[in-house]
Amino acid sequence: MKRLNISSPTDGSPKHKKSKTDSPATSNADSEAVDSDGWTKVEKRKQKKTKKAELKLDATQPRFMYNNAEITRRNHAIGIDEIRQLVVHIVADGPPPNWLRIDDSSINHFSKNAPLIQKVVALLIPGLTSEVLSLPPIPTSATVNPNIPLSIPLLPRTRDAGPPPNVPFIAATFSHACPTRAPGDQYRMHSVLGNFFQGPVSGEERNKRATLRVLSEMANNQDPAQYLLTLEQMIENEYPIPSYMADVFEKPDDRWLETPEPVKTGLLDGIPEKGKEPLKAKIYAIDCEMYQLKLALQCMTEDGKELTRVSIIDYYTEKVVYDQLVKPAKPIIDYLTRWSGITPEALAPVTTTLAQVQTHVMRLLSPPPKNPFSTSSSLPPPTPILLGHSLESDLKALKISHPRCIDTALMYHHPRGRPLKPGLAWLTKKWCGREIQTRGDGGHDPEEDARACISLLHKKLESGPGFGEYKTDLESIFERMGRSTRRAGGPVGSIRSAVVDHGNPSVMHGHKATTALGCTSDAEVLKGLLEVIPSHDFVFGRFMALADVMKWTTPKSSPDAPPPPPSEPPTPETLKTNFETINAQLKTVHAALPPRTALVIFTGHSDPRRMAQLSARKMSFDNALRNGKTPEEMGPDLRWTSSDMRDLEGAVELAKRGLLFLGIKG
Repeated sequence: MKRLNISSPTDGSPKHKKSKTDSPATSNADSEAVDSDGWTKVEKRKQKKTKKAELKLDATQPRFMYNNAEITRRNHAIGIDEIRQLVVHIVADGPPPNWLRIDDSSINHFSKNAPLIQKVVALLIPGLTSEVLSLPPIPTSATVNPNIPLSIPLLPRTRDAGPPPNVPFIAATFSHACPTRAPGDQYRMHSVLGNFFQGPVSGEERNKRATLRVLSEMANNQDPAQYLLTLEQMIENEYPIPSYMADVFEKPDDRWLETPEPVKTGLLDGIPEKGKEPLKAKIYAIDCEMYQLKLALQCMTEDGKELTRVSIIDYYTEKVVYDQLVKPAKPIIDYLTRWSGITPEALAPVTTTLAQVQTHVMRLLSPPPKNPFSTSSSLPPPTPILLGHSLESDLKALKISHPRCIDTALMYHHPRGRPLKPGLAWLTKKWCGREIQTRGDGGHDPEEDARACISLLHKKLESGPGFGEYKTDLESIFERMGRSTRRAGGPVGSIRSAVVDHGNPSVMHGHKATTALGCTSDAEVLKGLLEVIPSHDFVFGRFMALADVMKWTTPKSSPDAPPPPPSEPPTPETLKTNFETINAQLKTVHAALPPRTALVIFTGHSDPRRMAQLSARKMSFDNALRNGKTPEEMGPDLRWTSSDMRDLEGAVELAKRGLLFLGIKG
């Protein structure tokens, strides 16, 4: 297999073209190209010129070149964020990195219709360590820079030369492995995916956003309707959408209801009578305490979670307009009292059903129809607005679709940006200066949470749209690509991107991509990659089988859980099978790449198990201290010392190490 072009020397001296002179035959052909009206036919010339440009483009083969001098000057390895910046530089219009250049022809050199690098395919494959790939170890000597790219040995030509590496595709395809470093601090490793898909906005975009913030704050708009969710936001956050807004939500059963479509106004409709203010829409804060949602309390039945309490408060008067316990149709097997606050004693005398609650809620949310005998030109009151926290789950609990919603989980930002959502208790303490949900095992009070949503909306209106938004100015890599017009000279939004990953990337790191495919296995990831590569400019995929078989992935433990025991290492036969599988999958992906496609493979991090074990021990120790225990009262397995802290620091540093492989298919 031919290696991809990377770190290759530039070609020799440029080839000089022979000057062309017109011959008599050429002159005759030119004279024959003039028709009777004196017009010259140039279509054939244009076709020949275009074909010549295409042949020249095909003959131009870009290659990556590491800038070892720049890498040597650093005191750290290439970061995951710098891999993202390289992708944005190639696909969109980001600035070029200083640690790498594209040799032979700059990426900035574009023909009129096609860039030199057609597309980028990035693959995250945790588990491809130096030991697995038979690479020389990262130097630890104080006189050698450990961040310089490592030369990958060529594949042995004979059996006597030594055994082949576990994944020969890497050695056959790439010439160098560049050390990388995962994000994090001294004692923690942060998300590789989050760091790759989220980055700071450009200076131009930052200034644009700052101007919009200033203008919006100067406007002093006190209308809560400015924070209504758009249809796009509702779809992204999986709201049950009324059918008259978009045909995207399929009602699971016939118990679902939707509020009437808001009245559409004409130019002369709804003119307020003289001396009267136009009617404002009513706003109802609705609350639920399951999943930290704000509207209906739920308990576990044989069919899952069901509605057991609804609390509704008028935003303007702050009076409770509805507070009702609901009896589930099926027997309750777990009251979830710690979160819901519902006990068997409280629910025993309740006879109100979900259908009765729906009737009452629909009466609140449906404005009265216009009186046909009225001579007034005024319209009926506008459709009321629902206010809540992660309101989509509350609506699903009620089995109601509503078009006008304000969600404090989207109105305020999480410190680490989208798509993460802040919790209501955290928001209330941070921005309103008071604590809620402090009843411990007694559960949450829905009225308290509904009032917290009202306070948060008041604060937002008082302080302006920028209040509660972290000025870190982060954005998704797909938002950055969406603003670019560079790819193939297309307009804004012409760059097509795809994420093929385990789980449900459409609601996480891939929610802004053109296409997001959720998978349950590496085989499905491979199938998805082969589907999207031909039609997308940037494609991301993640293979997890190798990390899984090495026991690198473990379920997140609760703070009170004991540290997990060390896992058994996989057998050599199991490892060999997985090495052969990932090698075949990479060869299949490579064969599907069109010419001049940049292939970016990075591992993200190394073995995190030692770091995870020490972190779990430290968490257990910290929780014991919070519960009133002294170090002397703890056993030796729970006690945490300064030596353990140094071990954790070293384990984190080792876990952050990764490898990067770059190449361009010829």
